Order: sequence, then C-alpha cells, then structure tokens
Amino acid sequence: MFIRNAWYIGAWAHEVEQAPFPRTIMNEPIVFFRDHAGKVGALEDRCCHRAAPLRFGQVVEGGLECGYHGMVFDGSGQCVKIPAQDKIPAKACVRHYAVVEKDEFIWIWMGDPELADESSIIDYPFHNDHERWPHKHAVYEIEASYKLMVDNLMDMTHVGYVHKSTIGGNPNVHVDAKTIVTPGDNGLKYVRWLLNSPPPATYSKVVEFKGNIDRWAEFEYIAPSSIIQWTGGIDVGKGAQENRDQDGVAIRVFHGLTPVTETSCLYFWAPAHGFRQDEPQITEALYREIDTAFKEDKRIVEAQQAMLLSTGEDRTVDLVSDAARIQMRRVMQRLEKESNPVD
Repeated sequence: MFIRNAWYIGAWAHEVEQAPFPRTIMNEPIVFFRDHAGKVGALEDRCCHRAAPLRFGQVVEGGLECGYHGMVFDGSGQCVKIPAQDKIPAKACVRHYAVVEKDEFIWIWMGDPELADESSIIDYPFHNDHERWPHKHAVYEIEASYKLMVDNLMDMTHVGYVHKSTIGGNPNVHVDAKTIVTPGDNGLKYVRWLLNSPPPATYSKVVEFKGNIDRWAEFEYIAPSSIIQWTGGIDVGKGAQENRDQDGVAIRVFHGLTPVTETSCLYFWAPAHGFRQDEPQITEALYREIDTAFKEDKRIVEAQQAMLLSTGEDRTVDLVSDAARIQMRRVMQRLEKESNPVD
C-alpha cells in the first residue's frame, strides 16, 4: 500500500524545464513541465484523446501541447485548446497533481489535490544558504522498495560494516554508540554519539584532527519518506555534546525517497558542508566520498530486495539496534491504514 496523501519529491528543480519531463511515481506515469511563466505543473502522462503520452509534446502558450493531435492542457489538467474545434468537451481533461517548488525540490502530492496543504511541506533552508552550506545533489534509481531505503537510514549500525573505507570507520565504535530515540506523531528523531573515536577516512580527507574525535549522527525521520541528517565530529575535549557548532566536520544531508513501484524508488540526496565553505574542491570531494558510500548502500539494499522477493520476510529477526527502524515502520503502517481505509 502506498501513502498517497503526503508530499514526495518528484524532481530536483533544475530537472524540470519547459521540455516535458516524465517520471513514474507510485506506478503512475507523470509528466512535469514549466509553463511560459516558469510555473511547474504535473499531469498524468496520458492524453485523454487517444492515450498518447504527453511527454512527446511541447510547452506552448496556455500549457502543454499533446504531440499527437495538438490538444493543449493547462496546469490544472483542463483542455484549453483543440485545433480546428471551438467547443471543448467537458470530459477533455487529464488528471493533475498538486506541485510546489521549494528549497530546490519539486514536491508532488499523490493523493486528493484538495487535501494538499503546502504548509505541511518540510522546511529545509540550508539549500537556500549556499554561502554557509555549499552543496551538490543527485538522484539514484534504486531497484528496491523505498521502505528498505528508509530502513537503511534508520539503522546506523551498518555504517561500520558497509562503509569501512569511507564514512564508516571501526565497526565496534558504531555498535557501542550511545543512541537516543525520540518518537513523534509524524516520525522520530534519533541521535548517536561515537565518543573518543578515530575519525573515519572521509572526515580525515577534509579536516585535520589532532587525534580522536567526538562524533555524532543525528537523523530526523518525517513520514512517509524524508530524512534530515546532521553529522560531524570535533576534537575530543571540546564539549561536543554541549556545543556542536565548533571547528571540525559538520555535514547536513537531505534524503528523500519516492516510490516508483512497490519494489523500486527514487533516492534524492544532497550533502551540504558547514566547514571550508569557500573551497569548491571540498564540496566536490565530499560529494564524491558520499556518492561512493551511498552506492554501497544501493548495492546491498538492492540485493536485500531481491532476496526478500525470493524468500519473503517471515524469517527476519529484529535486534535491539532496530529500535528507530521499528518505530519508523509503526508510523508508516498507521499512515498506510489511514490512506487506504477498509470499507
């Protein structure tokens, strides 16, 4: 079951230009476009006339023109022009989706457009502060359920094993980390402290530490599929737990998972760094390091999905370290029931 009455990332803002931009979300073919005023629209990628995909059309005055017979649809899905025909039939329309451009994202509401509340969209001001938080972003196509990708982010004990050569470091440090999980109505927050630990390879490449560091990983899950991450490390003895805003490594990452099908998703991510901000090479180096690490996640989660499809989930076992993941799944299950009520 999909949670439809919620905001998901449909695209990075730069991906959507005037040329039609197709994307499948929740098994539904969608086409994004910008009208001549620059406003983003999203329609079902299917003309109501002969079911030709609208992605083969073009943006014209008035909206998106079908590339088969020239019907034009505005952002609300209404047909506003039919070549050589003055009267427009009442049924000449296509499904439209509520969309909002904010913080470099194109957000899309997959449920009832009348229920789409823009004020409920996550605020992420860091993408608008390039001077203090320079960043670079990407999107992956993942052959695995978005739930498994959220699982992965809710369980940081895997970091020491999957990412040994990049952001991981010593696995024992991660296993023994002090973890605090705080449930919320629409998600949860958890913080992990890795005190007096060696800096991982990624950190050492961008900041010179004196020795061991006090390291943290803070994740906020906002249902159904967004995670805000704040991680970093400071030299031991500087009171990191009381004040993380000191010289060292400070990285903020936005993770957005959008379901394509039941077993595939889009993974939008962007790391921003709060140190050495005036050095573009650091932005690029950090991006490359994290790209390597996240592709390690992609590889193992896709293999996990294939195994679950083959063997099922009946024989999986929960561990103490799954506390945040289990809480996250409970929130998802509640929202799924609310979004798909049984008559």
